[in-house]
Order: sequence, then C-alpha cells, then structure tokens
Amino acid sequence: MSTRQRAPQGGKKAGSVQSSSQEEEIDALPVKSSGLTSEWDYKLAIAVITALAFVTRFWGIGHPNEVVFDEVHFGKFASYYLERTYFFDVHPPFGKLLFALMGWFVGYDGHFHFESIGDSYITNNVPYVAFRALPALLGALTVPTVFLIMWESGYTLPACIVASGLVLFDNAHIGQTRLILLDATLVFAMSVSVLSYVRFFKLRHEPFSRKWWKWLLLTGVALSCVISTKYVGVFTFFTIGSAVALDLWGLLDINRKEGALSLPEFGMHFGARLFGLIVVPFFFYLFWFQVHFAILYRSGPGDDFMTPAFQETLSDNIMTASSVGIDYYDSIAIRHKETKTYLHSHPDRYPLRYDDGRVSSQGQQVTGYPFNDTNNHWQILPVHPFPNDDLQGHRVKSGDLIKLRHVVTDTYLLTHDVASPYYPTNQEFTTVGIEEANGNRFNDTTFELKLENTKGKQDFKSMSGHFKLIHFPTRVAMWTHTTPLPDWAYKQAEINGNKNIQQSSNVWYVDEIPSIPEGSDRLKREPKKVKHLSFLKKYFELQRAIFFHNNALTSSHPYASQPIQWPFLLRGVSFWTQNDTRRQIYFLGNPVGWWIASSLLAVFAGIVGADQLSQRRGVDSLDERTRSRFYNSTGFFFLTWAAHYLPFYLMGRQLFLHHYLPAHLASALVTGALLEFVFNLDPVALEENVDGKLAGKGVASKKGGGPGTKRVVPEKDRAGKSGMLALWASAGVLMTLVIGGWWFFLPLTYGKPGLTVEEVVARKWLGYDLHFAK
Repeated sequence: MSTRQRAPQGGKKAGSVQSSSQEEEIDALPVKSSGLTSEWDYKLAIAVITALAFVTRFWGIGHPNEVVFDEVHFGKFASYYLERTYFFDVHPPFGKLLFALMGWFVGYDGHFHFESIGDSYITNNVPYVAFRALPALLGALTVPTVFLIMWESGYTLPACIVASGLVLFDNAHIGQTRLILLDATLVFAMSVSVLSYVRFFKLRHEPFSRKWWKWLLLTGVALSCVISTKYVGVFTFFTIGSAVALDLWGLLDINRKEGALSLPEFGMHFGARLFGLIVVPFFFYLFWFQVHFAILYRSGPGDDFMTPAFQETLSDNIMTASSVGIDYYDSIAIRHKETKTYLHSHPDRYPLRYDDGRVSSQGQQVTGYPFNDTNNHWQILPVHPFPNDDLQGHRVKSGDLIKLRHVVTDTYLLTHDVASPYYPTNQEFTTVGIEEANGNRFNDTTFELKLENTKGKQDFKSMSGHFKLIHFPTRVAMWTHTTPLPDWAYKQAEINGNKNIQQSSNVWYVDEIPSIPEGSDRLKREPKKVKHLSFLKKYFELQRAIFFHNNALTSSHPYASQPIQWPFLLRGVSFWTQNDTRRQIYFLGNPVGWWIASSLLAVFAGIVGADQLSQRRGVDSLDERTRSRFYNSTGFFFLTWAAHYLPFYLMGRQLFLHHYLPAHLASALVTGALLEFVFNLDPVALEENVDGKLAGKGVASKKGGGPGTKRVVPEKDRAGKSGMLALWASAGVLMTLVIGGWWFFLPLTYGKPGLTVEEVVARKWLGYDLHFAK
C-alpha cells in the first residue's frame, strides 16, 4: 500500500486515478453488476457451501431424544398453539407460529407440554425431529445467504468463502440451529434483510422499476420477520435505517452526477422508502399478532398476565365463569395478582426496632401468606353503616370508600405515616380495634376501591375484579413483593403502602367469598358468552405486558453472561448432560473463528483511526476508490456488528451468549471484507462507458452500450496473479484453522461422543465450566 502526499486543495494529484462521483463516495454499500451468469466459480462454491451447511446442521439431529434447555419453552408454546390454548411469552409470535406450523404439517396435536429438561420425546410420542428441522433448515440457509451478501457486494471468491465459512463452521450457530429455539429464525431473517437491501441499493440507478420495488419490499418483509421473532430485531432496523438515511442524504445533493432531484422527486423517494421499510413491516408485524389472537381462543396459562376484560374474550375462562358479585358485609380472601400471596394478619406484633435501628408502631402484623387460611378473611364494610334492617344486597362498586375488618382478630386494616419494615419510603400496614377505627383513626382505616380498566361505578366481582386499594387520606396503594420478612414475621411477605400508585404490581383480586353459604342463589352461574375486544386493545395490552415482563427478567442465572465476554468467547451455556455416557451439549462458539473475527474488528477500527489521522496531516494512505470501498462497504458491515452488539450494554435483563449470534454473523462479513482489503485489491467497481470503452481500463463495452452503461471490471484485471495467490493462501490458512477449531469442539456441539476426563479438560481453553471434567 503506497503512501502519497495529498495534493493542494483544488488541484489534482499527478498520476492519481480520477475520483468517483460524490454519490459513489458516500454510498453505504458497494455496487456490483447483476450479471452473475458467467461466474461459474462463485456458483460452484455456493453449491458446495450450501451442501456442507445442510450436512453440519442436520447430521444427528435426532440426538438427544430428550428435551434440551429452552426447548421447554418454545416446544411448549407450539403445543399451546396446536391446542388453541392462550399463553404468554415475552417474544413476538412469528417464530413460535412457525414451530406450530411444523407440528400441524406432521399431524401433531400438542398433547406434550415440554415440562422439564430431560423428558423423553420417544416415550411421549413427540415429532421432535420435525420441530428441530425448521431451525436447522433456516440455519443451513443462513450460510449461503452470507455468501450472497459478499458476492452481491462485489467481493472476491476467497472473501466470500471466508465470510460464509466462519458461519458454516461455527459451533454456536450449529448448536443453536439444531434445537427448538428462535435464534435460527432471527439470524436468518436478519441476514436476508441485509442481502435484500444490498440488492435494492444496487438498483438505485433504476428507481421505481419493478426490480427496485421488489427488493425494497423484500427488505421490508425481512425486517418484519426479524422484529416479529424477537424485539432485538430493532437493531436490524437501525442498521438498514442508517444506510437508508445516508442514501437519502446523497439524493438531496444538488451536485449529483445524475442531476439534482426536485423536491417532489425526492419526496417520492422518501415516501417509497417510508412505505417499504416502515409501513409494510409494521402491518406484517401486526398481522402475526392477529394470527396469534385468532388461534389462541381458549383459556390457558397466560390468562393471569392479562386484564379481566381480555380474559373475558377467551372461552372456558375460569375467572369469568366463577366470578361472583361482592356485597357489603361479605367476607373475602384478597390475593395479589403477581405474587399470588393472600392479604393476611395474625395477633403477632411488629418488633419495636428493626435491624437497621428504625422504630415501628408495634401494631398487629399485616403480611402476605401464600396458603389459604382463615386469617386471610376480611369483611368488606361501608364507611357509613347501613341500617340494621337493610344490610343485605348492597353491591360494592368501583370508586367506593370502604373499610376492611379482619374477621379472626376483629380489627380494622390501617396504614399510616410510619415506615414499613423494608421500605423506609413506604408506609406500614397494621390493624386497630373498632373503637379506634370509629374514633380518631377513622380516616386512617378508610380506603378507596379502584377497579382496573373500568369507567364509572362498575360492580366489584370476585376473580374478575382486579383492583387497587388506595388509602384515602395519604393516597398510597397496598403493595407487596417477593422478599420475605425475618423470622419475627414467620418469613411471610411484607405488605406496605406504595406511593407510586400507578405501578402495575399494586393490583389485587378477590380469590373467594367464604361467607356465602353453599347453595346460595348468588353462586348459581349462568352460562356466559365470550365477549369481544377490538384487536388494537388486545394488541396494546399484550405489548404492555410483554415489555413489562421483559424488563423484569433481571434475576440471576448460572449461565448468564455479560456483553464484554461475548466477542472473546469467555464462557458458554450448558444445554444438556447425560451422566451415564458422559455426554453433554455445551453451547459455545468456535473459539478460533470468534477470536479471528473479533481481532479483525479491532484491526478495522485501527485502520480507520490511522487513515483519519494521516488525512489530518495531509498524507493519503489510500486512493479515493479504495477508501470509499473500505468505509462504505466494510464500514456498513462494521455498523451492522456494532448495532447488534453495543445496545446490550444498556440492558439490565438476563443476557446469554446466543444474543451475540447476529453480531457474530456481521463480524464474519467484516472479516471477509478486510481480508480482501489487506491485499489491496481494487473493488469490483462499476465504470462509466466512455466512447465505447470502460474508463481507465480499456475494456470494450457491451454491444449496444452507450454513455452511462455500467460494467464489471473482471477479477483478473483488478489483482495481479501474485495478489490473488496470496489472498487464496491466506484464506486457505484461515479456514484450515477454523475447521480445526470446529472439529475439536464438535463433541460438545452434537452431544456425542462422550469424552473422557482428559478430553474434557483439554477443551477448557478459557476455564469453560464443562461437566465431567473430573
């Protein structure tokens, strides 16, 4: 690579290659001719690579014939779809619907619910190979898609082979695509999105043509599939969106080589991209939720995550079928919606001082108890008693002011301005006797009953009446959590007054009404019709629940990892073990391939930094065409990696190694592109046809070609024989190392054969927590 002194501003460098147009310099992707018909070597290579991808993904796919790792979740969801039973999950439905479709194809009825890791598929007659074949198919197709991205981007054959080979022979990609998991769908859709946008961008000189529209819409559909599988698909939207923004910025340039666009013309370009890459993906995204709701019409394990109004749209719903209107003077058992603990009290008192030195009221303890008990019974009373001859038949309604009397101890629920045991900012809940409740503590024992998602004075019912109990004077909501109190409260849950009354975890419901005698007319249940709720209301409710519970996934996991560990492959995940045969499946990438790819990411950043520094000092290390190629093509791949990796540093939820797989695919693209750059090959550039010859190359134009005709400079014209030999040699050495690493860790990927202690120890390169190491 030569280093030249930059020419003075406004002049030309002697002997320099004429720079491309400003539009070409800002291109987010390289351009390559669509005439691939004569490139038999590329076609042969992609055929071989595709065949190898299918072999590596499908070989031994029936082993193990037991439930493995997160198959307990996604296999179960497929069964629920086939049974039409409503369930809740933090991921969008597209990927799970594909598994259900595979089950439907083979006639599976969903009878097996994948309860535990290690459950036998054979004993339970589950077509698990059909389920696993779906991710294996998508994982196999991802490999040639990577090859096509490089090919369509104009890279040499060795670069295409290296990029796709890093994914082909990666143990993590193989391991994740041989099981009933969502990541194969996610990674495949992400790679198709990138490929489709490359094809679309190459047609930028033919705007609004049929092919232009086809690849624009295919990009949008692929993007929709990414985000409809997992919400991390928004990272792919950011990647493509960044390239589109750069493209639109170039179209605004009044000095464009093709001529300036008028504002109406630019508006058409902007509108087309808005429609194809935002509107179309959004409606496809909504479509999968509509399918989700249409299939799951029966009550199931997901009911508890939804509001009563939503649950009333499900047939056979226990909550709506067993709900009973609550009258004043009924005794009720109140239960927390999330933790399922009952509002409970017993004669024991709060200690005078807590462990941190704070003082309590020493009042009667009010706690949360997980089991049914008479100490869970509370009588619901009006603030102002009804006449003795008119006590029956007064229905409790939303917005009423009420009092709650603890039946066993004959005391009244109260909260006051005393700090709770665990939360100094929250109020303590206790009880007082009837004299105080009707005397100087009257206001402190008054609460407002506020039903969720209702308007006006709606009747209060058991099971279906989800409510918040708001203290009338201080406006705190009754709340509980999962951290148990100390031994003085028998390890029961803390009940306190939460000042954040909007918090969704403040919700309770009435589990039963024990005061109603058996045979009462109030217990007679008439058949209830399934109610209708609009799609958008169901959609927004489910979205709120998904994002809330997704953010709540903060508990620790023995195999969770941090983003800083992923590029260096510092730890993996144990998927499955079999003690008798010493077999195990340990989710881990190919260390050789990951370390090479991660190293070249750093090399790319270093080259960019060095080039920027040299330009600041008036020294050109790269010619304009090579620099444009390096920044816009390899830089686009680097952006793809960064967009799919760096946001994880901002997340507080559980994270695992598989979250890095889309970013790893992007790092493979960077590796292939950088390998070609190192050997200083000119890019596969489009040259302008001038006077019947390709500018600067002397290559005859295509018959009939006129001004503006675009042609590909053949590979042999871009690189000398020695350069190509060196490129092939380096690619060969790199792939030999990668294949060696893949083969060495193969037993951990496929779960067979079993390894001796010495063989396991030999594979603990970075102290991986493998089983059977002693």
